Amino acid sequence: MNAKRKVVVTGASGYIASLLLPAFRERYDLTLLDVKTVDRDGNEVEGVQIADLMQRDRESYRHHFSGADAIVHLGFTRAADKSDSVQDFYAELSNVEMAFHVYQTALEEGVRRVVVASSNHAADYYEPLILDKKWDIVTPEMRPFSDNFYGWAKEAYEHLGFVYAVGRLQYRGVNVDESTNHSLENVQVRIGGPREDDLDRIEPGDLRRMIRGLGVYISQRDLQQLFIKSIEVEDIGDEQDVPFQVFYGISGNSQAFWSIVNARKVIGYEPEDNSEYRFSDQIHDHVRAAQEKEQ
Repeated sequence: MNAKRKVVVTGASGYIASLLLPAFRERYDLTLLDVKTVDRDGNEVEGVQIADLMQRDRESYRHHFSGADAIVHLGFTRAADKSDSVQDFYAELSNVEMAFHVYQTALEEGVRRVVVASSNHAADYYEPLILDKKWDIVTPEMRPFSDNFYGWAKEAYEHLGFVYAVGRLQYRGVNVDESTNHSLENVQVRIGGPREDDLDRIEPGDLRRMIRGLGVYISQRDLQQLFIKSIEVEDIGDEQDVPFQVFYGISGNSQAFWSIVNARKVIGYEPEDNSEYRFSDQIHDHVRAAQEKEQ
């Protein structure tokens, strides 16, 4: 019997972790890390160990990374008052620093791959253009633009991950000896809408928000599949053989405006769900409400 992969999950008491852990617990030898051992409802999350990955003294948590095959980085912090843009910036800057701590420690400990919870907000500048029918689709290859600090930080995670995937880390000129590179394989998952009640929370008849909700939805089983394949697929190299990928985290939605072509091709992602089928009753209700408003 093959030994289970050792996988470290940061932010293990959070919402995204709650969706992934049921599948992860069956499949992996887990090390669960967070700054608290309870979820948002105050329920104890089994197996979580306290580790503050924002601490620059990485020796305090290095041992958790030792011997790991992969790190799933879900950890983050938020401003106490997100309406305060200065607070918001410094909180997101701390998140970028925490991503650095994870990447650097993983590299030093010989971890094969890091899979990171990025967000669709890394490129959310394009979204209003799409909903206003001025743009058709966003692909992972496009330059990510965001108009808020949260999205900026996610974009920074991604670019920092690319630096580690290339493996040079420091600028050493054009004559660098490529044989000395030490790369950390890196997958960034731009998670969409992993909730079942988004369409129930919008005003009846708001078709613009309905289309957005349908386009970004990802079911729990599709989210689990996407992360599991991102962890396990052997080769994630891009066209230049850099082990780096950005995948959009959505189901196979008919209303999708983010491309998942590369996820299908590189890791064999095969979403099982489609929001148009999953939420057909809510769609009919919203269309009916919109028609009544026009009368």
